[in-house]
Amino acid sequence: MGNNPDAIDILILSNGPGEITTLVRPVVKALREKLGEERERVRISAILSPCPHSTGKEAEIARSYPEIDRVQSSEYFWSFLWRGKTAENWHWHQKGVVVFLGGDRIFPVIIGKRLNYRIVVYAEWSLQWERWVDRFGVMQRDVCDRMAKKYRYKCSTVGDLMVDIAPAKVQQQEELIGLMPGSKAMKLAQGLPLMCGIAERLQQMRPRVRFVLPVAPTLTLEELAKFGDAIANPVIAKMNNVTAKLIFKGEDKPYLQTSGGVEIELWRPFPAYDRLARCQVCLTTIGANTAQLTALGVPMVVLLPTQQLDAMRAWDGLPGLLANLPLVGTPFAYTMNGLMRYYVIKNNKRFAWPNIWAKREIIPELVGDLQFDEVARIVFDWLEHPEKLEEIRENLRQVRGESGAAGKLAELVAEEIHRDRSPKQT
Repeated sequence: MGNNPDAIDILILSNGPGEITTLVRPVVKALREKLGEERERVRISAILSPCPHSTGKEAEIARSYPEIDRVQSSEYFWSFLWRGKTAENWHWHQKGVVVFLGGDRIFPVIIGKRLNYRIVVYAEWSLQWERWVDRFGVMQRDVCDRMAKKYRYKCSTVGDLMVDIAPAKVQQQEELIGLMPGSKAMKLAQGLPLMCGIAERLQQMRPRVRFVLPVAPTLTLEELAKFGDAIANPVIAKMNNVTAKLIFKGEDKPYLQTSGGVEIELWRPFPAYDRLARCQVCLTTIGANTAQLTALGVPMVVLLPTQQLDAMRAWDGLPGLLANLPLVGTPFAYTMNGLMRYYVIKNNKRFAWPNIWAKREIIPELVGDLQFDEVARIVFDWLEHPEKLEEIRENLRQVRGESGAAGKLAELVAEEIHRDRSPKQT
């Protein structure tokens, strides 16, 4: 470690493309604003851990942020975690803070204790390792309320970092509908043909409506288009045979064109917040998409299609292994998904984050053998009655976190810098 007693190291731990763009970017900006630009006194480093959704470009993106002084890519992470040495043998100042912004939550504990740094964790909806973490910045107050009383002094509500990266409110002068069928094959197999069919029905009902599909950074356009091909995707046969093919208008204007002639713009810049913020409505699968759309204040319909039950084989652990075995896998998957569908419908289970946070349904979650017309009618009704859309936007504003989260988290980091912790002699 370095010997300058006044110098400070801020170590950012993060992982995937979403975290790098939605969490790291606003936080490092706020840290520089709070702690200053003097690099000899305050140094910001970013170390990335492996992520199943990685595009391979996370380190490159992090290096593009002028606030960060040095970056280590995920390929060197395990060596650093267990041996404490970076690939370039970085030195560390005696005083510092580890800031967790994505990955496994044991990582900041191990690394923080080894470096003898304070540990600050940003947590959206759950907490772990409360005994060893020094401070938690959480999105909503009820996360702190679920914490053991003896550790609650460590917990502060900072708000939603996604709100900080949301673009300024835009004037929606066109009827733009966002389609977000997911990035994994098991979701795309059903989600893409379903959304293409809904788009065809909706354009028949409202001809001026347009569609955009933000392409996940883990997918190529050709990989996405395969899920619209009836030969490559047999689930299409259960979706009224609505197909889609990849076309280009000019050199860099890709579209999916459905078998009914509807054009769906493919949006490749990531993250797609500027484009999504212009959407009046989005159709989405479950997952982090619902949290992002909440932060952007975009009304949504969440779709959980079950037309092809044996296509859903994405469980973890033993069920996932059994579902993918030869011979027995398909009937096992079919049975498990049937039981899951019964449980979800019977118990009114919520999967969308805004509904979980609100503890009630503020946006519809549709489960089952979804039909194009039923979904299209919901969106058509909203477009016909703008006051309904505005009511949904207001409900989303009420459940999403407060703005200014990055600045509040930077304040927690600054407070931890000045807390006493005797440095190890190195």
